[in-house]
Amino acid sequence: MPTIKLVIVEDLEEVTEGLSEFIRRDNELQLLSTFRTAEAALLELPLLKPDIVIMDINLPGMTGIECIRQIKKTGLAMQFMMFTVYENNDQVFEALKAGASGYLLKKTAPLQIIEAVKELYNGGSPMSATIARKLVSIFQEHPTGANNEAAVLTPREKEVLELLAKGMLYKEIADQLHISFHTVRQHIGKIYEKLHVQNKTEAINKVYGNRV
Repeated sequence: MPTIKLVIVEDLEEVTEGLSEFIRRDNELQLLSTFRTAEAALLELPLLKPDIVIMDINLPGMTGIECIRQIKKTGLAMQFMMFTVYENNDQVFEALKAGASGYLLKKTAPLQIIEAVKELYNGGSPMSATIARKLVSIFQEHPTGANNEAAVLTPREKEVLELLAKGMLYKEIADQLHISFHTVRQHIGKIYEKLHVQNKTEAINKVYGNRV
């Protein structure tokens, strides 16, 4: 597996130091830099080109969510994982709409954070359990809310996308649908191609945007 290049955007020094220490212990990860403000990150991220940015929401000045929006406009191929104390619906969904592909609470254990980074790099969308439950509850309350964007998808592709939106990992989807991991990846590739998106979050927003 290639080295995963990371950047941390977090204004609390003790949080940054603790997370940095665990990243440096893992030989599959490389910490390129850390920033305390979104403005500083916005200037340097296009030059650093990390694979993943671990981003706080409540930063001095520009928020982490707005920083993601600005970076997404550039078309740079980096993924964002929110790392925050916020777990209310508005913050969660604004972050996902902005383009975040993962959402972890700061109370998450360090080793789980490292595993989440690797999962995100490999195509997953890691979320803390409470956040995943919020998404599940929305789908349970509105099981038929997909918009017309889903019309281009096959029934199986729709099924895979809905399970993805509920926070399930590729392996869990494979087990539930009794198909192989490879087949799940093929379905997801087709979903992205048909919807003209690059990741899970964009696909969910395009199909279920009226709900998330």
